[in-house]
Amino acid sequence: MTTTAMTHSGDGTKTRPWRLKTPSGNSEFEMYRDEAADPPELVCTVGKTELRYLLRCVEDLHAMLKAHDEWVLLGSADEQKPVAAGTVEAWGRSPENPVGGWYGLKKGLRGRFGMYVPPLLETLGLAEVEHNPRNNRMRAI
Repeated sequence: MTTTAMTHSGDGTKTRPWRLKTPSGNSEFEMYRDEAADPPELVCTVGKTELRYLLRCVEDLHAMLKAHDEWVLLGSADEQKPVAAGTVEAWGRSPENPVGGWYGLKKGLRGRFGMYVPPLLETLGLAEVEHNPRNNRMRAI
């Protein structure tokens, strides 16, 4: 199990986005906060694809992980694919989470919550994330 924090840069603004890597380390992406959006958003750019999540997902996911108090599988999946119960991905689209459903905002691109949001929590010092080739987990710090 590898949990060494990935390197990052940026400060989370549109002009200086966080430059992050997926938990496996295979892909790079950028994220920034758009607090002017209504509601505030977390914008994730992967190549030419832009995903948007509710910004509150950062605090909400951290709170869920603290309450869970153990490692949680990430379980990343596209919006159209089923997800394993008990994973970060399942929580990010569950009617039982604090927003009552999807944190993802762009229909067709609402998935991959378990791929792109965990590295940000790690960067912010809120969580520890594994960096194995697959089946990674995270837990609150």
